[in-house]
Amino acid sequence: MAVFAWVATVLLAGCGTAPSSTGPASNASAEKSLILATTTSTQDSGLLDELLPAFTRDSGWQVKSLAVGSGQAIELGRRGEADVLLVHSPAAEAKFVAEGGAGSRRLVMHNDFVLVGPRADAAKIRGTSSVEAMKKIAAAQAVFISRGDESGTHAKEKDLWSKAAVSPGGSWYQSTGQGMGETLRVASEKAAYTLSDRATYLTQRGTLALEVLGEGDPGLLNVYHVIEMTKKAGNRVQPDGAKAFADWIVAPPAQRLIGAFGQAKFGQPLFTPDAGADEAKLGQ
Repeated sequence: MAVFAWVATVLLAGCGTAPSSTGPASNASAEKSLILATTTSTQDSGLLDELLPAFTRDSGWQVKSLAVGSGQAIELGRRGEADVLLVHSPAAEAKFVAEGGAGSRRLVMHNDFVLVGPRADAAKIRGTSSVEAMKKIAAAQAVFISRGDESGTHAKEKDLWSKAAVSPGGSWYQSTGQGMGETLRVASEKAAYTLSDRATYLTQRGTLALEVLGEGDPGLLNVYHVIEMTKKAGNRVQPDGAKAFADWIVAPPAQRLIGAFGQAKFGQPLFTPDAGADEAKLGQ
């Protein structure tokens, strides 16, 4: 995948890359730089712009972020090319942690997914459950734009198709292989349906001819975890940096930043902080 072609350049600033020989100051700088592999939703929503400067200010660690799909972020962790992950694909995360290369996995926050589409709503999904909506889209062969990138959003979409007993295919089912922002743009241009995290949709809705047609379903919960990488994934991994970030993002100051993000602009927070919560009760 293309992301792995350019990730090597980022690795020069993190994951334990040997520092240059310009003296102690440069050594300290190299040691305090880490790589965060995360999802496009945290980038496209603007959340990273809020969190990362605060983390650097509080901890002294510089962060190089790689905003990719959750599947790609997990693969970067598996290859030892990221120090810490912030992802939202729970089933894939649990499987990954069970492999033994990762360390602690902790609950950070949640929001939800929404089904969006054109106001005309040719498939008549408005107000239906998420599974019923997928059945209606397939029956109408209304154009559906998938991310198709093994991201957390794509994993959720595939789960919904499965629950609807639909195997999508044909000209009505199209994949972008790109992030959420670009996928929303394509869906808007084609007057199509797609599945989006609410945060990215809200930050971009002013440029889109798309409306929320399906929401509030328990099956649309979107949960994020932070996963620390260990040396078992590779010698370049910096466990100290991973732990510093993971500890920081679940601590009260960062959780307050997450809870306030989006409130002023959209009249509602874009994410709900969850550190320490019972994950089984989220969305209740």
